Amino acid sequence: MNQHLRYTILVFITMVLAISMTACSSSSTAVSEMVDDRSVMTTSTGMYQTLTIDDFANIVTDEADEYTIVNVHIPYEGEVAETDMRIAYNDIASLSSILPDKHASIILYCRSGRMSEEASRALIELGYTNLYDVPGGMNAWQNSGRELLNAETIE
Repeated sequence: MNQHLRYTILVFITMVLAISMTACSSSSTAVSEMVDDRSVMTTSTGMYQTLTIDDFANIVTDEADEYTIVNVHIPYEGEVAETDMRIAYNDIASLSSILPDKHASIILYCRSGRMSEEASRALIELGYTNLYDVPGGMNAWQNSGRELLNAETIE
């Protein structure tokens, strides 16, 4: 095989791989923008807001009845006061069946923020419209001087 033919084949394979990787990549990459001190994460099908830990604490203290607060961390490692339920972040069927109102105000949190972000993105894909995520989760809660509850010892 001559040098030119090898080069042409190599360029062709590289182009096919580049196109394939672009076509197969996730289109739900979130894009962030700031609105009223809150970050709005936009995915391909919708958006959710992130709360600072202080905003989350204010909601827990003053407005908890206006939100459904869900701990999506697995395994269980404690929770924030006023948490309404615990549902595994990757059990989307349970999340969507237990949270049937797609327009309700729902706050998701976990230990560090990764699991709640994944759950937020999945629920947005299902049409939920009023989701809030807490980046940093329970770690940020504790780092801000607040305490976690352990429902296993208080139930």
